[in-house]
Amino acid sequence: MSLNNLMPSREKAENILLWANEKNPGLWIGHCKATAIAAETIALKGGLDPEKAYILGLLHDIGYHGYENGKGTTCHIYFGYDLMMEKGYETVAKICLTHSFPAVQDINTYSGFDMYCSNDEKAFISSFLLETIYDDYDKLIQLCDCLGTPHGITTIEKRNVEGVMRKGFNVNTLKNWTSYFEQKDYFDEKCGINIYNLFYDEIKSSIFGSQVFSSVTTP
Repeated sequence: MSLNNLMPSREKAENILLWANEKNPGLWIGHCKATAIAAETIALKGGLDPEKAYILGLLHDIGYHGYENGKGTTCHIYFGYDLMMEKGYETVAKICLTHSFPAVQDINTYSGFDMYCSNDEKAFISSFLLETIYDDYDKLIQLCDCLGTPHGITTIEKRNVEGVMRKGFNVNTLKNWTSYFEQKDYFDEKCGINIYNLFYDEIKSSIFGSQVFSSVTTP
């Protein structure tokens, strides 16, 4: 099966996100758009497929479509996987699961606040992670998930601190932080530039601008 059959087109992906916004509007939509832009930009500079990177970034959190008042009947990573597999988009479905596990491919390290999965769903996710080999797109979306806010792109440092403000500090926090910085080093080398320079104006605004950019309520 070709890659084109495993992913939606750019236009289709954007329409899926529009549909999701109608079902569950919120800051997560802006986060997905920023993640997509960051992924596309880094991919273009680093020799990956920018179109693929954009689509994966745009739909990595699509599982939030099934939420209402901040809660769903299962965790967003499984919601997203299930939806994308139903549509035949296996490549996107993979990203829906892997983006939340940057350091250790173990469901017990999940740092989300929405682990509503059934035992069967948890067992599936655990098995999936153990059998999955991360590629550059898994790593890229994990990194860009940490760069994207509802208001644009920021630094790993700022996003990580805001993440702890939302979710608290646990035994896996430092492992995840270390992984994000390792991913940044990896893509810095691939791009031949400190990737923060690709988003200089946005990062400058997010840290020093007059508007307060907060992702405290962002996935």
